[in-house]
Amino acid sequence: MERIAEANSVVVIGLGRFGGALALELAAAGTEVLGIDNDEDIVQSFNGRLTHVVRADSTKEEALRQLSVHEFDRAVVGIGSDLEASILTTSALLRFNKPTIWAKAVSAAHGQILEQLGVKHVIRPEQDMGRRVAHLVRGAMLDYVEFEDGFAMVKTRPPKEALGRPLGETGIRSKHHVTIVAAKRPGQEWDYTTTSTVLHEGDEIIVAGATSAAEHFATLL
Repeated sequence: MERIAEANSVVVIGLGRFGGALALELAAAGTEVLGIDNDEDIVQSFNGRLTHVVRADSTKEEALRQLSVHEFDRAVVGIGSDLEASILTTSALLRFNKPTIWAKAVSAAHGQILEQLGVKHVIRPEQDMGRRVAHLVRGAMLDYVEFEDGFAMVKTRPPKEALGRPLGETGIRSKHHVTIVAAKRPGQEWDYTTTSTVLHEGDEIIVAGATSAAEHFATLL
């Protein structure tokens, strides 16, 4: 197999719904992707859509070495249906001491095991999406992204206290402990805000801050 373990390359192990969609998104963005799965039908379905796609038993360290996985800087373990395969594959990657690993967890216990193994980026797609959709369903937010360590960015509408005067005069940051980082007028593009930015009814804004503070700010009228 042609060597692809370059700086802009990722190995995705497990090409199910999550891993497959991720691999295709990476490929569409110009990233070289090595896809690995143990199911021949799945491998065939991705043939020609990724830089390389191979059938292999990812629980075997030697099989991963033969595919030069140990030379990659980034790896994603998208295996969810087979807990044992997920853990063994992740363990093998950790022994390589090189790739930054993202691993999918399908339950709280699965995620805890991955964290105990030493995985710093545990992905819980169902849980994370459920939390995000719950925020949107509540109606106060137009979009919501939560990061690590309790930090979030919220797309919402400006409250009345932020309208009609420069942001630097509103005291929003000191009062609510959030920062309005960008704003968008109807029919216009997003733009970064400054202390002189004046917001109007109908604008959309992006607010950044501690998760609880950003969520609370989005509920203000």
